[in-house]
Amino acid sequence: MVRLYLSSDTSAVAAGADRVAEALRDRPGVEVIRTSSRGAFFLEPMVERDTPGGRIAWFNVTPDDVPRIVNGAGGVPVDQIPFLKEQTRVTFANFGVTRPLSLEDYRSHGGLKGLEAARSMSPEAIIEEVRLSGLRGRGGAAFPVWNKWDVARQAPAGRKYVVANADEGDAGTYCDRMVMEGEPFRLIEGMLICARAIGADSGYIYCRQEYPAAAGTLRAAIDEAERTGLLQLGRTPFRLEVVSGAGSYVCGEETALLESLEGRRGVVRAKPPYPAVSGLYGRPTIVSNVLTFATVPNILSRGGAWHASLGTERSRGTIPLQIGGRVKQPGLVEVPFGLTLRDVLDRFGGGMAPGARFKAVQVGGPLGSLFPESKLDIPICYDAFAEAGAILGHGGIVVYDHETDMVELARHFMAFTADESCGKCTPCRIGSVRGREILERIQAGRGTADDLALLADLGETMKTASLCALGGRAPYPVLTAIEHFPHEFSPHYS
Repeated sequence: MVRLYLSSDTSAVAAGADRVAEALRDRPGVEVIRTSSRGAFFLEPMVERDTPGGRIAWFNVTPDDVPRIVNGAGGVPVDQIPFLKEQTRVTFANFGVTRPLSLEDYRSHGGLKGLEAARSMSPEAIIEEVRLSGLRGRGGAAFPVWNKWDVARQAPAGRKYVVANADEGDAGTYCDRMVMEGEPFRLIEGMLICARAIGADSGYIYCRQEYPAAAGTLRAAIDEAERTGLLQLGRTPFRLEVVSGAGSYVCGEETALLESLEGRRGVVRAKPPYPAVSGLYGRPTIVSNVLTFATVPNILSRGGAWHASLGTERSRGTIPLQIGGRVKQPGLVEVPFGLTLRDVLDRFGGGMAPGARFKAVQVGGPLGSLFPESKLDIPICYDAFAEAGAILGHGGIVVYDHETDMVELARHFMAFTADESCGKCTPCRIGSVRGREILERIQAGRGTADDLALLADLGETMKTASLCALGGRAPYPVLTAIEHFPHEFSPHYS
């Protein structure tokens, strides 16, 4: 029997994986197993085959390649692929290996050990282990995870909630989607550990509307978890439900998400009180993104000290980076914090795409700063980015080439904020519209040099007075574009 592996991830399917699977279907002596994705999207569709010496792989496969794969002609050992070999995979260690909806596969590759450990620990001991790990939320704020959990644990309430923020809306990010489609039991396990730590009996996964495959996989995984008793925490079962997001970027902000989850328009709430004290329906609630919960099982199974041994002094562990834009090798890379942007782009991104020359890179989604080539040696960690006036956000890296119009790019991001603002606070609601108008005036050749100073003043107001990060971060792409690429603005004004 020839056993072949082919990813069922949305990106692999978009590259033609289903067509290859169809060409393999009903071939005598061939078994096709659909797995999660290794995240090497530039190689998809990638077919792997079991051999006595380990798996070998064929890249960018089409149905015409099926005969030689079945005959075993060619192929490259998977463990020799540089893009994969040079990573430190922890959270994504099983990706490309296991079947997404097989609880047996998940357990046999180390899954559920963290939950088993947590079941025998007190809530205080679980939180202490997370504190030792140094884990910070893998979102924009990077807040210490243990601190939120401890606040929720101590909050007196008859009911508490755990909410996974799966409204992954940043441009160039997809690691949450990969977790949900590829290893949904990892997310469920992380949420159960959190529930055990804070005393919650209910949870929701707020999944963005544009991820139908992920939502379907999650619902099937929850059914399997219920059927096998995995959701039983103590005497009562943990109720877990997938809720489709409203398709609004601001619903990635935790309080707007909670408003949406309660059935209202996604509008941010003023803080305090923070959700850990008063969140969903006014009850203590932990809201974290998918990647944060997916990081927790390894911490409980391998220990907080193990996690803290990776990364830098204040950015512990590994960070999955999603490389996109004008590079040769787009895909997901998991490495310890501390590598430089240049390291990541050269070693894993493979350099620029054919015919493209580097102009700028943006990390952290549409609100991230725009860096020129001179800033590529910045270490990838929370504090170095904060010092540089930037955010690491969800680890999305988008590379722009020499043909990119930086004035149009700045206008685009300010217009994005104007469209996505929830409208509750004046600096964001009005400031983003005025910012877009100024940039459009400059583009039309009717601006003056004073408009740049006006944009700087406007940006400062938005940064300091907006109610949430959408307004507070909106000026960064514009201001860094002006700072690093002034020669692209000057021809537009008199």
